[in-house]
Amino acid sequence: MWRAVAVVLLLLALPTAAAEVKQPFSDGRLFRVSRAGVADSFVFGTIHVGDPRVAAVAARLDDALQRSKTLAVELVPQAADSALGDFEQLDGGGRLEPLIGTQAFAEVRRELAAQGVANDVIARLKPWAALLKVTGVQSSDTQTSLDRELVAMAKARGMRMMSLELVDEQTAAFDAVPLDSQVAMLKHALAHRDALVAMVEPTIDAWLRGDLAALARLPDQAGRQFPGMALHYRAFAKHVIGGRTTLMHYRLFMPLREGRVFTAVGAAHLYGKQGLLALIQEDGYRVTKVW
Repeated sequence: MWRAVAVVLLLLALPTAAAEVKQPFSDGRLFRVSRAGVADSFVFGTIHVGDPRVAAVAARLDDALQRSKTLAVELVPQAADSALGDFEQLDGGGRLEPLIGTQAFAEVRRELAAQGVANDVIARLKPWAALLKVTGVQSSDTQTSLDRELVAMAKARGMRMMSLELVDEQTAAFDAVPLDSQVAMLKHALAHRDALVAMVEPTIDAWLRGDLAALARLPDQAGRQFPGMALHYRAFAKHVIGGRTTLMHYRLFMPLREGRVFTAVGAAHLYGKQGLLALIQEDGYRVTKVW
């Protein structure tokens, strides 16, 4: 669940300033990466949520997968699931309750206990880890996710699997979000569940249309409704979206030179002049929308 960042977090993490001016790569979900003398590669903007409408899109990716020999994802699910462990836990015996208060902690404990999380684990969770687990309930994680469908399709074809991040690198991005922002975002999620859930459907709809610009505009609505949260979500975006996009670009540099790579990462990493597609284009590749 920690990897499948809830749709709510995805939409709020998109940098709102990017929506103010025309940005490159404002629409599309599947893109071809080409250069003379190199076999084509593909980049797909996914959405980390278990929803049957989202998972059904996997069938449209069959041709691109057939033409690829490597699947590059943020983290190969099994590697993430087995390696997370202590990365979610506060260092030095720290406790979550003093950070967020007794009432908020009681809500977190009630929700996570219902998910089967042990009390001793809940007590030492970092605020960002508690946030992902709490909001993850809203992502219908019991449904088949598009990410896992892609991994299954790649395995069936004997494709090489490649993680663009290490577990400690991804958790380090969350750790880099200032602690006060982590706490504020967790409390906000607990206090405004209905408002956040109401944003899920517009987010999925925009993704299904391939409208990356519409996804980028959605946070403006949240900012108007909750102006006090803008600073915290900007901090989240800087580390969890921007910093990780740079790392993904770095990890793809050599594989793209070999070609036949199918990259699937969250759609938030694709949009705009600082997105993954623009960075790949700056490396001398031609990036064109397939659909």
